[in-house]
Amino acid sequence: MDYKDYYKTLGLDKNATPDQIKKAYRKLARQHHPDVNPNDKTAEQKFKEVNEANEVLSDPEKRKKYDQFGADWQRYQQQPGGGQPGGGFDWSQYTQGGGGGFGGGQGSPFGEGEDFSDFFSSLFGGMGGGGGRSTRPGAGQDYQAELELSLEEAYRGGPRTITVNGKNLRLTIQPGVADGQTIRLRDQGGPGRNGGPNGSLLITFRIRPDARYARTGDDLTQDVPVSIYKALLGGEQTVDTLSGPVKIKLKPETPNGTRLRLRGKGFPVYRKDGQFGDLYLRLNLTLPQHLTDQEKDLIKQLAALRPDA
Repeated sequence: MDYKDYYKTLGLDKNATPDQIKKAYRKLARQHHPDVNPNDKTAEQKFKEVNEANEVLSDPEKRKKYDQFGADWQRYQQQPGGGQPGGGFDWSQYTQGGGGGFGGGQGSPFGEGEDFSDFFSSLFGGMGGGGGRSTRPGAGQDYQAELELSLEEAYRGGPRTITVNGKNLRLTIQPGVADGQTIRLRDQGGPGRNGGPNGSLLITFRIRPDARYARTGDDLTQDVPVSIYKALLGGEQTVDTLSGPVKIKLKPETPNGTRLRLRGKGFPVYRKDGQFGDLYLRLNLTLPQHLTDQEKDLIKQLAALRPDA
């Protein structure tokens, strides 16, 4: 029976923190999950190995025992003829209550009874009932999902329905969510193990780029075309914002590229009612096209008044 390196299975070293173990397990469990890899026996086996490693390393008692066993196992392998339990290796000090085979079971990926290896069975067989299966309550698997929104949908929020594992879930989106932001819906993940709590559903928002606005935090930037005549003489300009049209006043001789700020016309601040970022307007002067002969003559007269311009 071969020694199993649970740390290597999760891609960690022996000094890994509980949080690092948890993150590594979730990443690998998602990668090799049977729902993601249907009819893939290799992925199914890898998923079982990842679950087994997490079962040991996430439990302080099991991890302590496993670490102690690992050190002795290395010393045993260095002895002549080492490599398998027996001979000079005192295996009995680690086993508890017989191996109670783990083979042949149909392990659930959500913790309803994992199919563990003989190595696990020999080392931890007495720590749970039912043929070596752990009776310790454990949380169910967390599910992952993504929800795509337009910038305006993220601005306004509101009810949405998302389908996860064939189940329709209705949620209310808070105005101001950001691209890449993740929310947690508790109790909407996989079923718990041995009376443990259900897992969570983690929803990550993906905000589609918008042709009109660039978002930076809670602020927005918008390019606004302005005729050269209005820029020279001044006047009113109507600007569309996500909260509706707004009229701004331009001073005479407004330069191209002028940047204006409209306070409170940006994005809503997440979970802070009544608070908004700012909208920055970048004024881009536009030149008239298809000039008539009369317009050309007038422009020539104007140019003659400013020979050095």
